[in-house]
Amino acid sequence: MPALPEPLGSRTDLTPADVAWLSLLQADWQIIADLSFADLVLWVPDKDGEGFWALGQMRPTTGPTALVDDVVGSFLPAGKRQLLDVALREGRIAREGDPEWRDDVPVRVEAIPVRRRDRHGSRVIAVVARNTNLQGVRTPSRLELSYLQTAGELTRMIAAGSFPFAGERSDHTDSPRVGDGFLRLDEVGAVTYASPNALSVYRKLGLKGDLAGQHLSTITRALVPPQLRVDEETLSAVLGARMARDTELATGTATVVLRSIPLRPAGARTGGLVLLRDVTELRSRERELITKDATIREIHHRVKNNLQTVAALLRLQARRIGDGAGREALEEAVRRVGAIAVVHETLSQTFEEAVEFDAVADQLLALVSEVGSREESVRVRRTGSFGTVSSDIATPLAMVLTELVQNSLEHAYPEGRAGAISVDAQAGAQQLVVRVDDDGVGLPAQFDVAASSSLGLSIVRTLVGELGGTLEFRPGPARGTRVELVLPVSWRDR
Repeated sequence: MPALPEPLGSRTDLTPADVAWLSLLQADWQIIADLSFADLVLWVPDKDGEGFWALGQMRPTTGPTALVDDVVGSFLPAGKRQLLDVALREGRIAREGDPEWRDDVPVRVEAIPVRRRDRHGSRVIAVVARNTNLQGVRTPSRLELSYLQTAGELTRMIAAGSFPFAGERSDHTDSPRVGDGFLRLDEVGAVTYASPNALSVYRKLGLKGDLAGQHLSTITRALVPPQLRVDEETLSAVLGARMARDTELATGTATVVLRSIPLRPAGARTGGLVLLRDVTELRSRERELITKDATIREIHHRVKNNLQTVAALLRLQARRIGDGAGREALEEAVRRVGAIAVVHETLSQTFEEAVEFDAVADQLLALVSEVGSREESVRVRRTGSFGTVSSDIATPLAMVLTELVQNSLEHAYPEGRAGAISVDAQAGAQQLVVRVDDDGVGLPAQFDVAASSSLGLSIVRTLVGELGGTLEFRPGPARGTRVELVLPVSWRDR
């Protein structure tokens, strides 16, 4: 359920249901602002009756603004603007005779009560102030008259509590706006007015003649083949503007999103509004992105398979070599290649270029324990969470974690000694902290990680430096050794 922003939450008597209704209105009021050529401000009454708080503001994209500054969060004392008081008290649209002058600009103000109905009745919960910049007013065109007429009907529906429509909203990324294409229908579904942009959209669907006077349902069905119609029930509802619905139509050359809004200013349906948008290029780009995502995931999958093949070959080669440095080197190579393969396997299963690293870490710990089977008496476990990391960071982090755990397995537990290794990760707001603790024999005297000739520690030092992090070896809290890796949070956003 939506919530009021502070400090408004404690200064009004709005219920969660009221806030949800206002949120639904704000999701759709760009339509009303554009049709009205006016700025809208949503005012909610103070719980003590001392005035109004500005909850939201919307500027038109079809005309000049009447409000240069934002007023959201401001307070208007009772009596300062009597139109708001009248609309709230009497539940009717209040208009003033003379315009206000703001910064040498004449502004006409109207106050529209926002009514919410429920099973207990109805009440006015807020007021929308419609502010129209009158500078440069001229004789309105047919398009402007159609816009204003429709805006007037929608505002009367707001005052009656019949707009917005529950479950329908126009704040989605591909929802059509007034300027994309505007159709006005009568009560039987015939087009009484089509904006030039709407006509252009229908031209792309294959229309040769005009839209005015045509039944939108009949002419659209003639343009869209039956096999390309997704939902006939929704299509009929939208093309007749009988219900608040949206749908998408596609031909071989164009894709169009349509949204219908029934108009019932006095209760009975007088017609409807249909907004439409040509999304052909948008859908084309989406298909390209899907194809690219699939290609990238397939590449990760093939890289993982190839790495696993390499690891298998190295493992076979290690079995042909007797115990000694050569075999140990090949086993280490198997482990390192396997760690990289785990990351690519995870990336091949997601559409995002990011990794939930906890699952990767668990696979890596199991892999290290399996490859280093002679240390099977040592238990390895993970606590905490790494969070989500970007794909270009996942591989070096996986390598570092693998090397640190393997280092503990090899050096902390001589002669088959049993023990436990703990990997704890804490992803905070500023940094990621990873601690690898063992309860083994502890660090050698005068141990210096920077001077160590170990290949594994050399790899760790290099990768941690590239990530901009720090690495510290020190005695464990009780016994053994603790290795603490600290990475700045900025690396997670690369």
